[in-house]
Amino acid sequence: MMTILEQLKEDHDNLSRLLAILEQKVRKLRTGEHPNFGLMAEAIDYITNFADAYHHPWENEIYKHFQGRDEQLDKAMKYCADKHYEMIHLGSELAESVDCILHDAVIPMDQFTDRLELFVVKQVEHLKLEDEELMPALLRVANTVDWQTLEKALSRPEDPLFGTTQSRRYSELYQQLLLANESF
Repeated sequence: MMTILEQLKEDHDNLSRLLAILEQKVRKLRTGEHPNFGLMAEAIDYITNFADAYHHPWENEIYKHFQGRDEQLDKAMKYCADKHYEMIHLGSELAESVDCILHDAVIPMDQFTDRLELFVVKQVEHLKLEDEELMPALLRVANTVDWQTLEKALSRPEDPLFGTTQSRRYSELYQQLLLANESF
C-alpha cells in the first residue's frame, strides 16, 4: 500500500504525462493539424474529473491537517487550495469546448487552442508549485504521527485510468498511453 506522499507523487506524475500529451496537441493545433478530439476529451475529462473530484479535495484535507503550524506554509496551502477552484473552472470551460467540437459546433480553433494552452500551463504551474514548494514545506513540519493520522483519516477511490482496473470510460485513452502516446 502506498503512503500518502507516494500517492500524491504518483498522481502528479500521471497528470504530468497527460499534460505533456495535451501540450503536444497544442503544438499540433498551432501548425494547423487536428488531433483526435475524442481522445483529447477523455484526457481532459480524466484530468478535470479525477483531479477535481478526488485528488484536489484529498490535498485540501491534508492542508487542513497542517494548518496553523507555519505562517508561510499556511499562505502557500491557502494559495494552492484557491488554485484548485481555478482549475475546476478552467477544466469545465475546456471540457465544454471539446464537447462542442465533438458535436460539430463551430468554434474558432485559435480560441480553442488558446484555452487548451492556458489549461495546460496553469496545471503544470500548479503541479510544480506543489511538488517543489508545498510538499517540501509540509515535510519540514510533519512528523510520523501526522502521516499515520492522515493515512487513517483519508480514503480514496480506485484511479479510473492509472489504477489496477481501468474504467471503460477511459479505455481508448488507456490503450493510447500503452502505445507510448504516438497516435494520441
